[in-house]
Amino acid sequence: MADKHGRKATEQDLEARGPDRIRNVVLVGPSQSGKTTLVETLLACAGAVPRAGSVTEGTTVCDFEDGEQQHGRSISLAVAPVVHGGTKVNLVDTPGYADFVGELRAGLRAADCALFVVAANDGIDESTRQLWRECDEVRMPRAVVVTKLDHARADFDGVLASARAAFGDKVLPVYLPQDEGLVGLITGDPQGEAARERRGELIEGVIEESEDESLMDRYLGGEQIAEDVLVEDLEKAIARGSFFPVLPVCSTNGVGCAELLDLCVRAFPAPPEHLPPEVFTPAGKAADPIACDPGGPLVAEVVKTASDPYVGRVSIVRVFSGTLDPDTPVHVSGHFSSFFGQDGGHEDHDEDERIGVLAHPFGGQQVVTSRVVAGDIGAIGRLSRAETGDTLSGVELPLVLRPWSMPEPLLPVAIEAVSKSDDDKLSSVLARLSAEDPSLRIEHNAETRQLVIWVMGEAHAEVALDRLRERYGVAVQQVELVVPLREAFTMPSKGHGRHVKQSGGHGQYAICDIEVEPLPEGSGFEFVDKVVGGAVPRQFIPSVEKGVRAQMERGVRNGYPVIDLRVTLTDGKAHSVDSSDMAFQSAGALALRDAADAGSVAMLEPYDEVAVLVRDDLVGGIMSDLSARRGRLLGTDKVGEDRTLVRAHVPQTELARYAIDLRSSTHGAGTFTRSFAHYEPMGADLARQVASRQ
Repeated sequence: MADKHGRKATEQDLEARGPDRIRNVVLVGPSQSGKTTLVETLLACAGAVPRAGSVTEGTTVCDFEDGEQQHGRSISLAVAPVVHGGTKVNLVDTPGYADFVGELRAGLRAADCALFVVAANDGIDESTRQLWRECDEVRMPRAVVVTKLDHARADFDGVLASARAAFGDKVLPVYLPQDEGLVGLITGDPQGEAARERRGELIEGVIEESEDESLMDRYLGGEQIAEDVLVEDLEKAIARGSFFPVLPVCSTNGVGCAELLDLCVRAFPAPPEHLPPEVFTPAGKAADPIACDPGGPLVAEVVKTASDPYVGRVSIVRVFSGTLDPDTPVHVSGHFSSFFGQDGGHEDHDEDERIGVLAHPFGGQQVVTSRVVAGDIGAIGRLSRAETGDTLSGVELPLVLRPWSMPEPLLPVAIEAVSKSDDDKLSSVLARLSAEDPSLRIEHNAETRQLVIWVMGEAHAEVALDRLRERYGVAVQQVELVVPLREAFTMPSKGHGRHVKQSGGHGQYAICDIEVEPLPEGSGFEFVDKVVGGAVPRQFIPSVEKGVRAQMERGVRNGYPVIDLRVTLTDGKAHSVDSSDMAFQSAGALALRDAADAGSVAMLEPYDEVAVLVRDDLVGGIMSDLSARRGRLLGTDKVGEDRTLVRAHVPQTELARYAIDLRSSTHGAGTFTRSFAHYEPMGADLARQVASRQ
């Protein structure tokens, strides 16, 4: 299948001979560092495409979505396999922009090793540092690729120094630019004093990581260590994730591409060497560990869900065990909320589906295949129920993989359909979008009657709304986000409710007297019956309570629910004929409103507990900003060597754009979490402003 530019993948045998002949490599790094261009150059170098495409012209294999081509940046994960030296290398291209970190995490799950791509004319941002720390925790093998060597402001030595400062002293170059090409520091003949110093530093670093403890003594004793010994120890250290090579690559002329592919094949681990995820039964019990064996039980995971205009929904899967075959039944398990406690539109599900056509993903193209073995990445068309993060397993032995850590979307965007026809389709289309993107959370707020999509940032919101409009033909518009407020009595009060109507025939008669008093926060509602002498017949006392509860839901001043209240029914009157359940409900509601008129009612706003993680040098600015948002600081905690967690209670009304503002003020170095804490009285001036808008 050709892409929409008419480019077609050259004939490659993409069916892996076995797990040992597969490498799954994810490319990560800052936006504009050249990841997609690097993939394109590697594809051309390996003969996977006849010529390299261009990001600016919108002709690359991995940026195949319309939004990517229009904006010139990646917004979703893409897989492009190449065959090098008889080994299949699945290149997983991920977005560098922070809004699409969900796609990045899916790419990390699909891969066994990572290439950190850094531009020679740029530095290393904080999000890349954080990602390196995460990879370090799981000992994922990594290499650093320095691109854009031909840029006017390229500074390879400067970027190398930045990488070592950010990632540690085990980050060392194995090649250096020399004479418009590269020279190997172990296998070549580097020229110049600086290059020879780099060579000595690399050899010492490799020997330190060697499993042969006598090697260092021999080296210090003046023995010349053989190149093949050094190369073998280097490759082992890279595979263990204890040594991180740096390779300079120029995508313009292809310098360094062959060396990079050699490193991927020779030094990066094959899937059987990578620890698989934890496995459970659908009931939540731990299952036996799996191995990367084509003959084992089938266990695969959906790492990407996309919509293809020709074949419909396409599920990109990483096979961890067993073999996927066409036209076979599989069990689909989605247990996101079981592991993380909330579904966000991704409710748990277990059902059987049948695999149709199998393919190898090649950007937006599908190369049909007869099987996908353990360790490989494949594409399945028309799995109607499978979502990103779901597990595919055998029908006879259903299993569930622990999902990877999904980023929490923290930017709320309220939307509404433009027309009735758009509204009819909106819910089903949003369900399809959330199935594709786990970092998109859908909230139907019953209280505010708003439809809210929670996203990672403005660019993420723009992409989601564009997909609604362009892909599914549903037009929506953003509206102001409504924060659910509350009302509460601040002092005891009394109320009289009189509902008497005589208009001929059967009338309505109910009178009740109540006392109200505020309760401590979180106490809820209490109803106390202190009627004596049968002033209110027993059968109508629940009617009074029902009327009071209904009025509390409607509010007594500005239309917001009343909370934390004790209502005591003290007296009343009834009529033998005209009293009824509905009459006493109305009287109870009137009594509560009368008590509000006679007493004092405050408007309450919700507060969230916010935890902001930033570098130590940014703590002062963060604390000042939270205070300016009417926040109340709770304290700080030291995290690691150079970061601090700032905790505070902040009104929800002040957090609507905090995800954007924090990223801007910290240049992407800050992250935060939020969770509901409690309600607090709103300031008098702000309460008047809110009341005036009613």
